[in-house]
Amino acid sequence: MQIDVSIGFFLLGVAAVLAGAKIEFPKSLYQALMLFLMIAIGLKGGVALAEHASWALLTQSIYILLFGLLLPFIAFPILHYIGLFERHDAASIAAHYGSVSVGTYAVAVAYLESKNIAYEAYIPLFVVLLEMPAIVVGIMLAKPSSISAGNATDDEAKCSSSTLASLKLPSIKLTSINSSSSKKLLHEMFFNQGIVLMVGSLVIGFLAAEKTQTIAPLFFDLFNGVLALFLLEMGMVAASRLSDIKRAGSFILAFSMAMPLIGGTLGCGLGVLMGLSSGGVILIAVLGASASYIAVPAAMRVVLPHANHSVSISASLGITFPFNVILGIPVYTVMSLWFLS
Repeated sequence: MQIDVSIGFFLLGVAAVLAGAKIEFPKSLYQALMLFLMIAIGLKGGVALAEHASWALLTQSIYILLFGLLLPFIAFPILHYIGLFERHDAASIAAHYGSVSVGTYAVAVAYLESKNIAYEAYIPLFVVLLEMPAIVVGIMLAKPSSISAGNATDDEAKCSSSTLASLKLPSIKLTSINSSSSKKLLHEMFFNQGIVLMVGSLVIGFLAAEKTQTIAPLFFDLFNGVLALFLLEMGMVAASRLSDIKRAGSFILAFSMAMPLIGGTLGCGLGVLMGLSSGGVILIAVLGASASYIAVPAAMRVVLPHANHSVSISASLGITFPFNVILGIPVYTVMSLWFLS
């Protein structure tokens, strides 16, 4: 039986942690790998954009933005009314699931190329577009007017934390959103490292076009090797989150696998509506199914600085990312081919 090389390295990372093996993976190396993937994806998208730029792409981009606005509205009522999460916590988690994971997208691209499935190479543009709408919706759903009601007293905070702990729900301390935090939020939305590097690389790829071949041996030829190292680290991180997942309860475990299937199904339908190829439909499904663990957490920390964000990260990184990497992408592939048949 053969497995995908990238997934093999992810499973190796999981197995290493579960076996108690001490693998030292420098934090700076992980960050470098993440930055490499963002630049490589942006460059590829920019080169493809130079070849396929059209008015049709503008229409597709509008569809993608609307898709990003829709997903948090689907996740929020499930979390708030069924899972009984507090409004602010439900809004924060919903924002994570309305945004995207660059790492998941990179795995999906490698998967399609290993299967020789063609796709529209300008889709990195959609990755960038999906970073921001969910953050805006998350803020709206959290009701800033209630957030600015004031700080809770220590006794109230302790009581709230105790009550929520008994329900296995995350606690939150309300704070005011002032002009300073608003500026920080806007900065995180538009100038976080993912947006800056991917947009910048996309623009460079668009303007340089064929001249990017001078750096292709680094950013294009080594892409799969770097992805394998990245997934080794991600496997170890995901496995280290198992204790947090157990504390979060069974509902968040079920949600973290059900929401990707909902987003993936809607993404399949959207990809078909946009007239994309089979590979393009699969990638839109993957984007709809993925959850952010970089841009959105940073933004939510600005809006809710005293909230317990461990549940959101544990759900997106500890459950949804492994689910998509191991099972989700093949499922979305079959689903997309069924939609197109």
